[in-house]
Amino acid sequence: CQLQPKDAAKMPESAWKLLFYSVSWSYGAYLLFGTEYRFFHDPPSVFHGWRQGMEVPTDIAIAYLLQCSFYGHSLYATAYMDTWRKDSLVMLLHHVVTLTLIASSYAFREAVPCPFPGLGFPEGPADPNPAVPCPGRFWFRLYWFPLKVLYATCHSSLQAVPNIPFYFFFNALLLVLTLMNIYWFLYIVLFVAKVLLGQMQEVNDVREYDVEESRRA
Repeated sequence: CQLQPKDAAKMPESAWKLLFYSVSWSYGAYLLFGTEYRFFHDPPSVFHGWRQGMEVPTDIAIAYLLQCSFYGHSLYATAYMDTWRKDSLVMLLHHVVTLTLIASSYAFREAVPCPFPGLGFPEGPADPNPAVPCPGRFWFRLYWFPLKVLYATCHSSLQAVPNIPFYFFFNALLLVLTLMNIYWFLYIVLFVAKVLLGQMQEVNDVREYDVEESRRA
């Protein structure tokens, strides 16, 4: 299999993300379904017994470390290493928001459900390549993420801890992530529309500048 030069240049990025997401999703699934945590089936339970300054369990702390390391690297990689795309600025913002959310959650011992926004589950991978439309992206990002995460943080948190600190700060960051999920879903809709209208003869990432330039040429 011989790759085009532009595709070969993307291979390290794609291989790294495949490796990371495989590990992080597996670990996220283990925390959600293989332990005593009820975060997925009962999202409000993440706030039960919460107190400021509480100790973070070791397995959850590992998730924090894993995610903070990844998004710290991703900030640099998106800016200086990855292929620059139309949504790269939004991707940088996504990494900043996510890194701030996770790091602040750990620093303040705030009860943001770490396995959700932290492990990309059920939010889904951060790289929304619309060249491979997947119903899972809609299911994870635009259904489960609001249903499981936003409901717990916006509504259930106030019921469990009426004066919970940093309520607006954390929920504002989560809502920003939701808006970016909608933004990237529109890229998938655009891709599907181009295929159905016959405007795209081969599978390409509509976020990339060289794809648009080749069409114009």
